[in-house]
Amino acid sequence: MSIINEAMAPCSKCGEQHKVIVYRSINISENPQLKDKVKDGSLFLWECPHCGQVNLAKYETLYHDPAAKLMVWLIPSGEISETQMQAITMHTKAMGGYTLRRVNDMGSLMEKVLIADAGLDDVVLEMCKYVTKLEMVQKSIGAEQKEEFLSSTFHFYRSEGEGDERLLTFMYALDGQMLGVNIGWNVYQDCAGILSRNPQVAPAEGFARIDADWLASVLA
Repeated sequence: MSIINEAMAPCSKCGEQHKVIVYRSINISENPQLKDKVKDGSLFLWECPHCGQVNLAKYETLYHDPAAKLMVWLIPSGEISETQMQAITMHTKAMGGYTLRRVNDMGSLMEKVLIADAGLDDVVLEMCKYVTKLEMVQKSIGAEQKEEFLSSTFHFYRSEGEGDERLLTFMYALDGQMLGVNIGWNVYQDCAGILSRNPQVAPAEGFARIDADWLASVLA
């Protein structure tokens, strides 16, 4: 079920404390209206009634979409209770077929929900990001931008089209701008093939972190 509380939070501009709504658990089957707010990030934003500053609320929450059999645990601190994680993991095992993920920031939670909605595999997409970055460094990124580009984070943004004509879009920051790059469906299929031939590149059991750092660790 969804667990909704109130908490006091300081405004990042004027410092005044205000009550904000905190979603400790989000069940999309019970509160479907929250899904779009997770996808656009508005669920975690609040406006200071004193000065009008828009603030980001950072807190732990468990996102649950029973229809998609997806659970994403947002843990800004990066620390997780092993006992709690094992209990939820065992519970989802009994329900069967769940994808369990752990993220540290709101943007990554948004991305996981967008990926699930597009019917894609986040492990395959991480491989797509990796090979796309390498190709761009070789073909279109100047030497003066190379270091910044390689350290930038690619986020899945959208999927357009059908069948072999499907295009996937990643967004990333470079030189203070948000830029996008499209890849064809053939790249996704090729990356899925690479992973099928390398079964050691697979998520750990339970709430796995699947991101660029994880991929780098398993490819090392």
